[in-house]
Amino acid sequence: MQEIKIVPNPNPQTKPNDSELGFGRYFTDHMFVMDYTEGIGWHDPSIIPYGPIPMEPTMMVFHYAQETFEGMKAYRHDNGEIMLFRPYMNAKRHNNSNTRLCIPTIPEDDYVYYVKEFVKYEQEWVPHLAETSLYIRPFVFATECGMGVHPAKTYKFMIVLSPSGSYYAEGVNPVKIMVEHEMVRAVVGGTGFTKCGGNYAGSILAQKKAEESGYSQVLWLDGVHRKYVEEVGAMNIMFKIDGEIITAPCEGSVLPGITRDSILHILRDWGYKATERLLSIDEIMEAARAGKLEEVFGTGTAAVISPVGELKYKDEVAVINNFQTGPLTQKLYDYLTGIQWGRVEDKYGWMYPVK
Repeated sequence: MQEIKIVPNPNPQTKPNDSELGFGRYFTDHMFVMDYTEGIGWHDPSIIPYGPIPMEPTMMVFHYAQETFEGMKAYRHDNGEIMLFRPYMNAKRHNNSNTRLCIPTIPEDDYVYYVKEFVKYEQEWVPHLAETSLYIRPFVFATECGMGVHPAKTYKFMIVLSPSGSYYAEGVNPVKIMVEHEMVRAVVGGTGFTKCGGNYAGSILAQKKAEESGYSQVLWLDGVHRKYVEEVGAMNIMFKIDGEIITAPCEGSVLPGITRDSILHILRDWGYKATERLLSIDEIMEAARAGKLEEVFGTGTAAVISPVGELKYKDEVAVINNFQTGPLTQKLYDYLTGIQWGRVEDKYGWMYPVK
């Protein structure tokens, strides 16, 4: 890794109150920037004042959407230590996204080092209040100017930081999910397994439709058969049916979530049958009708664990666990966030110190 140039912000902000953060509303005083030039590689890593970046109208990211991003968090423990959660998994996943979109990769050690050093520089922004964290958004985009569909020759890697509270306004309370059966999010062979802006842009119309019907998120079905559940717009999803926890396999159209992977580890350690397999929406609704759909919850960096209290598929509505957070969902949330905030022993070695 290269030495980071630092340009302090001459006009630091007044920090927001930890109890009023919300999600993605505030950003720290600085941003991390590094450039890529074909023939040179990644160069000139810098921490500079947060602000506008120079962009030209013919920059290729605007026209051909060569862009990827990640989502991570830093947590402040009671002893003042600041910790990252499984950052090497984010580095690996970001590189997998980059490879799919013909964007140069960043060595994992370098990636984690730059994230760690930037968080350390902005450590006063890591909130202190329980259930809060510093959200970390690394992203890469093509900066070459010109027309023509081909990989760009120049890129910019950036990181911005956002002190955050709960992702959902509901907090750790059940949300309502609508199953989208007309539009599709991804297919095997496409970019569904990546974190690229195009995946999310294509989901907004269905999200808008769901919100207009009083639902928080969309549950996507597979793009070929329109029957197998895949993921929710901002998280992976798991179903507890007759004692078994089932989630969609990561076979090219589902994002390999880091929280998802962590929850599967924990469930199996606890002795649960946790299965990755194709699960049809018809099987889910039948389980609901039979009283066997015991709990449903989403997993993701932003929300960590989000209980689902209601599923709507076409004209049928299934209420899960009387619209109450299920006991396993709550136990998983408490255990995983306990590890993240340092209240529970980190026996997996998932926490990475910022020092």
